[in-house]
Amino acid sequence: MSEYILEMQGITKTFPGVKALDSVSLRVRPGTIHGVMGENGAGKSTLMKCLLGIYQRNSGTIIYKGREVNYKTVREALADGISMVHQELSPIPERTVMDNVWVGRVPIKWGFIVDRKKMERDTQELFNRIGIDNIRPQDRMKDLSVAKMQMVEIAKAVSWNSSIVIMDEPTSALTNREVESLFKILRDLRRQGVGIIYISHKMDEIFQICDELSIYRDGTFVKNSNIADIDMKGLIEAMVGREVTAMYPKIDCEIGAPVLKVENLTSGKLFRNISFELRRGEILGFAGLVGAGRTEVCETLFGLHPITGGHIYKNGVELRIKSPTDAIRNKFGLITEDRRGKGIFGLLSVARNTVISNIRIYGFPLKHGKIRRDSKSFVEKLNIKTPSLEQRLMHLSGGNQQKVLVARWLLTNPDILIVDEPTRGIDVGAKAEIHSLITQLAGEGKAIILVSSELPEVMGMSDRILVMHAGDQTAVVDRKDFNVPGGDAMLLAYASSSQKQDVVA
Repeated sequence: MSEYILEMQGITKTFPGVKALDSVSLRVRPGTIHGVMGENGAGKSTLMKCLLGIYQRNSGTIIYKGREVNYKTVREALADGISMVHQELSPIPERTVMDNVWVGRVPIKWGFIVDRKKMERDTQELFNRIGIDNIRPQDRMKDLSVAKMQMVEIAKAVSWNSSIVIMDEPTSALTNREVESLFKILRDLRRQGVGIIYISHKMDEIFQICDELSIYRDGTFVKNSNIADIDMKGLIEAMVGREVTAMYPKIDCEIGAPVLKVENLTSGKLFRNISFELRRGEILGFAGLVGAGRTEVCETLFGLHPITGGHIYKNGVELRIKSPTDAIRNKFGLITEDRRGKGIFGLLSVARNTVISNIRIYGFPLKHGKIRRDSKSFVEKLNIKTPSLEQRLMHLSGGNQQKVLVARWLLTNPDILIVDEPTRGIDVGAKAEIHSLITQLAGEGKAIILVSSELPEVMGMSDRILVMHAGDQTAVVDRKDFNVPGGDAMLLAYASSSQKQDVVA
């Protein structure tokens, strides 16, 4: 018997105009957590989809438990003991949590009636085993936060009792406590002999949880390593093929006059009495734990939630923003945290996704030549990897989809750009590019709100940071006060307390 539970050898997969995988390999031992690393577009997700039968490979072999396999459907892979938690969630929003966990395999009584009591018991037992204590089996999926939906998907994958579990960016929307719960689950599975494939762009997680890792770049296999035999610098260089020296390339920009003033902004039960000023050339960071209300403030500024109190002024003039159309007309742009649910139009082309927020300038009938020229300009400027402007956006990697969203809003030439989790699910090389672009825009006089759950990111990029806790504003801190040893601990303390701090800048 082989020492490996899974061996993928010489896997090649092509799409029209692009070779996504070029004779790549992956070998996973039972009872280990195997990290899979690479920039967006490296082929990680494509390789997993070839394993699961979502894509049919052009060549190569897959050996699982000593026998060659070639799954035609995901159902075949699941039945054989291989499950996956996907990066982009696909819940059934109108159904309950337990319906989502047991979809396609619900318990039946009397031969034809769904045994909902048993399904509820089984779901609760699963949650108890995993450590999920803030979700009820009867909850509707549409009422859950992204973080809770992610935990339901993880529970669903664990419920198959698989020999191989694939985790694709499983912690992208989880709190630190939820991450620890997940890691406990993974360590328990490892002790049971399960082979875990762990795909993540968070390098600290890779070093914390993984035993081995494989690195890919531009659809090719780069190297395999024991985690003890590689350091952070070596990992980054192997991933991107170059040394990334400035992850947070913050430049000193000229801070101009206030362009946006928010006074006691309130939206129902989402958040209360948020006040701040945003100046030209400034990056104002929003920090806080999951559920703090940062995203809700940004979405309210963009007209996605009703304003129930307070005022918004731009250049001294009060605005009445009741819809995204109002926000766009007043030169706001929003790069949403929920790329798939609220950002991209997956079935439309790269070109259409780029121009859609500014479509009115292309006339009627549409000036397709101008659409192509403008789209091509931003594809080149942002180094978006796509075989053509007509490629459906759903076929691009997550990082390149994010760059298309950046291009969309840059095309509207906004005065105020709100970027919510701009580097979530993006590799280290693309992160550096996005960070560089954000600071360049500030240098051009744009006023930027940056929301991030990664404290090093928001600290590294911001001139000031507004901290929130459970819908309340607790502090606004200047860079000179948080860009010091212990600054991260201070911000975390403000984010964990409901008491307003006397450090407003």
